[in-house]
Amino acid sequence: MLSKNQKKLIASMTQKKQRTRSQLFLAEGEKCVNDLLSANFIAPLLVHTESWTPPPGIVLSTTLVEVTKEELSKISLLKTPQNVLALFQQPLINLNNNAMENKISIALDGIQDPGNMGTIIRLADWFGIENIICSMDTVDWLNPKVVQATMGAMARVKVHYVELQDFLQTYQATTGHQIYGAFLEGEDIYTSKLNSEGMIVMGNEGNGVRKEVADLVTKKITIPSFSSHKNRSESLNVATATAIICGEFRRSNNY
Repeated sequence: MLSKNQKKLIASMTQKKQRTRSQLFLAEGEKCVNDLLSANFIAPLLVHTESWTPPPGIVLSTTLVEVTKEELSKISLLKTPQNVLALFQQPLINLNNNAMENKISIALDGIQDPGNMGTIIRLADWFGIENIICSMDTVDWLNPKVVQATMGAMARVKVHYVELQDFLQTYQATTGHQIYGAFLEGEDIYTSKLNSEGMIVMGNEGNGVRKEVADLVTKKITIPSFSSHKNRSESLNVATATAIICGEFRRSNNY
């Protein structure tokens, strides 16, 4: 049976200050929890129904609490609770420019929507992109809504928070790679030469890439519209645009 303090701690994971203070985050659902366990994330508390089973070969040295589905629904943040939720320790991730040499990485400048953030992490996993670099005002990747949207991909992608302008200056000086940026007025991505390494900068949902960061972009790219309608959509959702751009980079370089 869960204690009042355990219930309170689970509920507090919606607040960034509480996640920071406790150095924990919440994950729900078999896919997400099992992927994190398989990636050796440490779960001090795991709450499950009798229907849940741990991933094969995983030995759990954690506090396990079995509850009914009704009990789980009372503490879950999901509208449709699944069979398991867990509090995980926040990972310690080192940022290493050398690890990004000769690879494609993503930089996010002020992304605010948790769904977009989670989807981009999932896309990075799909396209084999290991590192996502975030401006300090990008939504917290350990927000429960972001965690849920990653569908377990966060177990395989490293997410870093930095002063983005300073980071990009150092990155370009260290690696010599192109810094690509998504803009409405950029070069057509389908006819551009896209390298097999570099940084792809994606901007805020409403404002795009801020000027200080845009000034560091060495090649602006865009996804052209093929609509014949005068009043066509003005832009793409940032997660959708990220998917198209990452796919084109991989296609162009035969990955």
